[in-house]
Parts: sequence; C-alpha cells; structure tokens
Amino acid sequence: MNKNNLFFPVLLALAAAAGSVFAGENRASSGSLDLPVRGYGLSIGNSANFSGLRINFRDKHVERINGVNLTIWRSDQNKAAVVNGLSLGLLQEAGELNGISLGALGMGAERKMRGVNVGVVGVGAGESLAGVNIGGIGLGAGGDVSGISLGGIGVGAGGNLRGFNLGGIGAGAGGDARWITIGGLGAGAGRDMLGLNIGGLGVGAGRDLTGISFALLGAGAGRNMSGINIGGIGVGSGNALRGISFGGIGAGASRVQGLAIGGVGAGGVYLDGIILAGAFVTVVDDGRLRGFSASAFNQIKGTQSGVSLGIVNYARRLNGVQIGIINCVRDNPKFLKVLPVLNVHFD
Repeated sequence: MNKNNLFFPVLLALAAAAGSVFAGENRASSGSLDLPVRGYGLSIGNSANFSGLRINFRDKHVERINGVNLTIWRSDQNKAAVVNGLSLGLLQEAGELNGISLGALGMGAERKMRGVNVGVVGVGAGESLAGVNIGGIGLGAGGDVSGISLGGIGVGAGGNLRGFNLGGIGAGAGGDARWITIGGLGAGAGRDMLGLNIGGLGVGAGRDLTGISFALLGAGAGRNMSGINIGGIGVGSGNALRGISFGGIGAGASRVQGLAIGGVGAGGVYLDGIILAGAFVTVVDDGRLRGFSASAFNQIKGTQSGVSLGIVNYARRLNGVQIGIINCVRDNPKFLKVLPVLNVHFD
C-alpha cells in the first residue's frame, strides 16, 4: 500500500482517540490528551492519574503520576499529588516526590522528597528530605534531612540531620546532627551532634557534642563534649569536656577529663588527666585536680592529687608533688607552706 494512503486513516484514528479522552475526562483534571489509551503511555495536559510520559505546564489537583513527569511551573493546588519516577521542570512542587527530581530553578514537596533531588536555586520539603539532595543556594526541610545533602549557602532541618551535610555558609538542625556536618561558617544542632563536625567559625550543640569537632574560632556544647575537640580560640562545655581538647586561647568546663590544652589557660572545677596551658591552669570552687598539670601558674583552689609543673604552683591541699620556682600549699605546716623547687605532701 502507498505510504500516502496510510496517512489519513492514522490521522482519523488519533482524532477519534483524542475525542474519546476529552469526553470522558473527570473533574479532578482540567483536561488531557492520553495516548495510546487513557491512563497509560503519553499524556499531554493535566491528567490526574497517569503512568508513562506526562507533559503539563502547571499541575492542579493531581493524584498520582508514575513514570516521567514534565511540569514547567509550580502550583499551590497540587499539595496532594504523589509523583514517582523522573520529575522535570523549571519550578515544580507536589505533595510527595519519589525518584529523581530535577528543577532548573527549584524543586519542592508539601510533605516528602525521596531519591535524587536537585534544584539549581533550592530544594525544600515541608516534612522530610531523603537521598541525594542538592540546592544551588540552599536546601531544607521542616522535619528530617538524611543522606547526602549539599547547599551552596546552607543546609537546614527543623528536625534531624543525618548523613553527609555540607553548607557553603552553614549547616544546622533543630534536633540532632549525626555523622558528617560541615558549614563554611558554622555548624550546629539544637540538641546533639555526633560524628565529624566542622565549622569555619564555630561548631555548637545545645546538648552533647560527640566525635571530632573543629572550628577556627570556637567549639562548644551546652552539656557535654566528648572526643577530639579543637577551637582556634576556645573549647568549652556547660558540664563535661572529655577526650582530647585544644583551645587556641582556652579550654574549660565544669569537669575536664583526658588531655586538655589551652594556649593561654585551662580550667574547671574537677580536672582529671593531663592539663596544659601557656599561662595558667585553674581549679575553682574548692574543686580537684587529679593527674598532671603544667603552666606558668598552676592555681588549685581545692585539692591537688598528682603533679604540678610550673613557675608558680599553688594548692589549698596537696596529695602529690609541686615542681617550680615557688611552690605553695596553704594547708601544709607553717614552715612547709612555701618552698622553692619542690613541695611534697602525701596523705
């Protein structure tokens, strides 16, 4: 048969198919052309439920799409939609996006985004983001963010951050931040941080900071810090500082356990381990030093159990050794209170 003789029958068949589709369109859709049959194959327009390749300018009242969905622009009338597969657009939003979501400007979900989510400007979800998440400027979720998350300016979660999180300026969570959290300026969590935490200026946790924490200025926790903690200016916590801690100027907490180094000073109420500082080591509030301290001035306003090495050493009570130019033990007998070079007292 001649090819030209096939053209008109095919055209008539397509027209008939289109007419039947539009005639049976339900109220949830504003109209679509579905080929080869309704609900499957190729859809052009606002089909509410479809599997295959779907193309539309702006989605409204969509229910479920499976396959490839190309929607150009966002709509605030698409909050119930669930899209599974590949989602493409300039600025797209749905109720849930599962699979690969790519937005030339941004991608967003009223509830959840799972899979690979990329927005040249940003990526956001009302509840959670999970998978590989990349926002040219930033990305965030009202709840949890998990997986690998990269934000040109920032990465944020109202709930928890889990996985590898990198924000050009900052990375933070209202809840916990776990595993690797890096912020160009700062990294923080409202509750606990666990893992590798790096902030260009600062790292902080409202409760506990555990793992390896590094900041050019300071690292701190409202409650406890454990692991390796390094602050260009200082390291400190509201309760305990455990492990290896270094502060360019100072390191301190109510309780210090392990190795603590302060460029200028280090101190607390209860010091256990090795405490080193350039200018002074201080124990306050009738506390205790148990271990070894070395600085220009070791000032133990409580009990020293162990060894102090410095230019001037002072302790209210001594159960150990002081080595320095001037060594003072307030509770020693009269002629043993102040001695040069060495002062010794054992209970």
